[in-house]
This record gives sequence, structure tokens and C-alpha cells, in this order.
Amino acid sequence: MCGIVGYVGEKSHAIKIVVEGLRTLEYRGYDSAGVAYVPKSQKTLAVVKQTGRVDALVRELGEPLPLSEMAIGHTRWATHGKPTVTNAHPHFNTAKTIMAVHNGIIENYADLRAHLQKKGYIFASETDTEVVPHLIDFYFRENGEKDFAGAVQEALLQLRGAYGLLVMSTHAPGKLFAARLGSPLVLGVVAKGSYIVASDPAALLAHTKDVVYLNDHEYVEINLGGGYTIFDFENATAVERTIETLSYDAAEASLGEYPHFMLKEIYEAPKTIRAAALGRVRAEAGIVKLGGLQEVADQLRYIDRVVVVACGTASYAGMLGEYALEELAGVPVEVQIGSEFKYRKEPFSRSTALLVVSQSGETADTIAALKKVENYGVLKLGVVNAIGSTIARMTDAGVYCHAGPELAVASTKAFLAQYTVLLEIALSLSDGRSELYKALLAELDTVPQKAEQVLTQAKAIKKIAEKYAHYRDFLFIGRGYQYPTALEGALKLKEISYIHAEGYAAGEMKHGPLAMIDENFPTFAIATDSDLLEKTYSNIEEIRARKGKVIAIASEGNEQIKNLADEVIYVPKTMEQTAPLLAAIVTQLFAYYVAVHKGLDVDRPRNLAKSVTVE
Repeated sequence: MCGIVGYVGEKSHAIKIVVEGLRTLEYRGYDSAGVAYVPKSQKTLAVVKQTGRVDALVRELGEPLPLSEMAIGHTRWATHGKPTVTNAHPHFNTAKTIMAVHNGIIENYADLRAHLQKKGYIFASETDTEVVPHLIDFYFRENGEKDFAGAVQEALLQLRGAYGLLVMSTHAPGKLFAARLGSPLVLGVVAKGSYIVASDPAALLAHTKDVVYLNDHEYVEINLGGGYTIFDFENATAVERTIETLSYDAAEASLGEYPHFMLKEIYEAPKTIRAAALGRVRAEAGIVKLGGLQEVADQLRYIDRVVVVACGTASYAGMLGEYALEELAGVPVEVQIGSEFKYRKEPFSRSTALLVVSQSGETADTIAALKKVENYGVLKLGVVNAIGSTIARMTDAGVYCHAGPELAVASTKAFLAQYTVLLEIALSLSDGRSELYKALLAELDTVPQKAEQVLTQAKAIKKIAEKYAHYRDFLFIGRGYQYPTALEGALKLKEISYIHAEGYAAGEMKHGPLAMIDENFPTFAIATDSDLLEKTYSNIEEIRARKGKVIAIASEGNEQIKNLADEVIYVPKTMEQTAPLLAAIVTQLFAYYVAVHKGLDVDRPRNLAKSVTVE
């Protein structure tokens, strides 16, 4: 969940490039930051670390930034040890001749630490990462200080857990080592002799779109002014890997005129929905064409059950997909969260497909789900946003979201893209049999424009948000397709405003939640047009009878709702199956404006990081 960036190049701007990359990756960790580098015309290593954001690190480095041809940097999201300068990365051996930055968890660090302490090694931090430079140092000494690359490889073989690692040393001048096991790393080819390594392609975009993805159990040795070689460190063999080209550019990863990435990404909703359907939904021809599923089309005909595995926001998109797949394609579906699925021992036949959903494609628990079924002989499908990510490569087939980079920690446009794609998969699997098929194809064509209409109400939503920002508790309710939307709305509010919020199926009010309702516990009711709207009215009445305040989302033209709710936010009329795409934008804007009104860090909420790459 940390951000790591390394640069090797003939120009002397390594630190500037690394710092810029770290700023881009602050959404992955932001409680401390640090860099290690080789000062210009020197053979020693320097390290600078600071708690807080990257700006604090830059102040510590001083202006102008030091010149260097090689540097590694890190933004931390604490797992082992408090956010302190000592616990910040990079970590090093006693002589400061070996520097390392790390994303992930070294599960056997306690055993390695105890072993090294018996050998006389002294540890300064509370982190698991510090074992890495000491362990490399140990093997380098064991090898007679002759083969540093060999020492790195021997150390890697001893590490258990998940890691993306960058290592540099005075024992290997002009070389940068990067290794991966369960935590993403991508090599950017800037020019001949110049390379960037990072835990996320977003850190490379300002300099290159040409990338090479590392797989698990691989490390790359990069040479200043030369080339690079990828090795399988389990088998000690060199690996050939094709250079790929990223499909988005640096402008997509910049703020532009917006004050926060979250607001920018909410306003990208129409484009996001349109991009997820572009070239796939052909309403005039009455077809849905998903190229990513073409190769497994024959297998899909024999699927009689789908298990959707996802975490957080993606799991709520998965719940919406469950509704759509069952209604449109007639396929039984169950949604499981990744952290639970890994440890369940449920029956799993070969006619069951595993469908995983992840924005980053690097979610640790979702990857664990794929690993669990590796030998089951089942079809593995993916819905991911990040091209070339681990999940994209582990699945048999899948559909990309094409939402572009999402840099705010709280997911917004990815949720819309994921559900749009899942809806397309449901339509595709229905083979046109559903009576809703043609109508939904036509509606998907119009939803982006309707999303634009929702965004025109931002000022009104802001006014309501500011009115309710002082409440400590909130309930979100919905029925049918809007039940998962309510769950996602509650998650957004608690993620960025720190208000206690719960999402519930509206029909469950009398089964417990109603006990919480009073004048200090408002409810956000999603009451768009559906066959269950009258029942939602009854649930709102239950809340009003307990003096609960109600904010409602309703379809345009609904006058009755004005008599039931304290505040009403209207969205354009649409089908029940596509209504979540519009209602979600409203709940996202509401959460955003509440957090802004409270003066909170919207893009970087406390205790959270964007991509959960450790269990």
C-alpha cells in the first residue's frame, strides 16, 4: 500500500523525478516519505527521511534539490511501527552501504531479525523492511564481498510474504535492483540508459508510456547508461519480457482546474460510463460485443453459477452485478468479499466461474481468491481498471473498465465503470433472451448524458451537505438495485467525512435499524422509480414517525416524495437497472461536500490507502 519510485538515468535529475513520482503516488501512503540517492560525483549513499507528506520531505531535502543520477524513494502507509523518521523508508544496513524501499509485508521478518541479531546485526526501527538490507549485507559478506547481485538473490529466496522492493548499494555502483512477489512493480523505459521503476504506472506517465511489468518471483537489474535484465530468482534464469504501451496520459493523472482529485473523478462520471460502453454496446444493432470474453465464449455457455469476489467499493459493484446477472442472464450468483473467500471451504464445481472485480488489479485479498482456485479447473474472469495488472494477467479472460487513473483514495468513477461493465456482461450472457435486453442497450446509450444532468445539481447537493455535515450518524437505505448503492453511499461518507454511516436494505428497518432513529440520526433514502417504490415510501414513513430527518433521491416528476422527505434531490428518469449509476453520483457529491465543509483531507483520508496490497 506504500508508493515506491526509483530512477536510473544519465541526467542528474533523479531526485526531482523520484519526488514527482512520490507526489503522484501519495494516495498509496502518506504518513512519511524518504529518498536515498548517490550524490553527484560521489560514491557514498545519502538518505533523507521525514514524517508527513512529500512536501515535508522536499523541505528537508532543501532547494535546489541535490543532483544525482540514481535515487529510490518511498511514501509510507504504516503497518509495522508508528509513523516516525526512524521507521520511514529507505532502510539501510549499519554502514549505510545498502538502501532498500519496500511495499508489502515480510511475514517471516521476526525470525530473520532474530537470526541476524545473533550474527551481531543491530536494528534501529520497528519495521519488517529493515531485515532486507541487513540480510543482503549478511549474504554479501558470506560470499566474500564479491557478488552483490548474488547476495540480493539469496536474500530474496529467504523472504516470505508480499513485497515490491528497490535496492541500491555502493557495492554495485550504477545498478538498481527491483524485485516483486505479490506486490506490483512496473519498469518504465524512458530512453536508452534511463529507467523508472514504480509501484504504479501513474508515477511513470510524465516520462514514458513504455513499460515492462514484473511478475512474481522476478527481479530486474538495471544498469546506469546501459540496459536491464529480468531474472526469475527462484530458478536463477533470465526472462524475456515484451515492452507494453500504456493507454492513458499524464493529463489524466493531474488535478487540472479541480481542488481535489475526488471531485475531478466524480465529474468524469459521464466520460467514465461512456468509455466503459464504447465499442461494446451497439444499441442500433442490438448487440453487446465484449472482446475480452470472446476466447472463453464456449466455456461461458456451460457456466451454471458465478461467484463474484471483490473488496470494499468493488464488492458493492459486484452486488449490483449479481442483481443484473440473475435478472438478465438467469445465472445464479453470489458475492463474497475477498478476505473471507480465501478461508472458506465451500463446494466449487467446474461449472462455476470465479469473477473478480478490482480497480487496481493488485488487491491482495482478491489475488488470493484467484490463487485459491488455481487448481480447481474453473473459469477465472476479471473486471479490472489497470491494464497489465496482476489480476488482469492471472485471469483467463476479462473486461477492462477503461476508467483511467483514479487517484483519490475513495473510489468513485471506478464504481460506475465496474457496474457498467458487469451490466454489459449480464446482457452479453443473456444472448438477447431477456425482455429488457433492447431497452437496456438503448438506455446505456443515454446514461452518460443523464449523468451530466445530475452533475448540474452539484450546488444544490452542496447546500444540503453543508446543512447535514454536523450530524454524527447517518443511515442509507434502498431496495432492489438501490440497496448496494445505499451500501456504497454509506461507505463514501464514512471514508472521507469520518461520520458513522450504515447502509441497509430498506425492508430491514423493522429488524433492528429503526431502534437507532431519532431527530439526530438522519437517513439518506434512495427512492428512484421501481416496482418497489411504494414499499420504500412505507420505510420512509417509519423513519418520519420516529422524528428522523430524510434526504431522498427520487426520479424526476415524483411529486409525492416531497411530502415524505425533508430534502429531495432529483435524478433523470431511467431504468431500474441503470438508476444506480445516477444515484451513486449524488451520494458521492454529498460525501465530498460534507468532508470539504468539515475541512478534511478529501483525497487522503486518515488510516486509508488506495490499493490494499497486503492482507
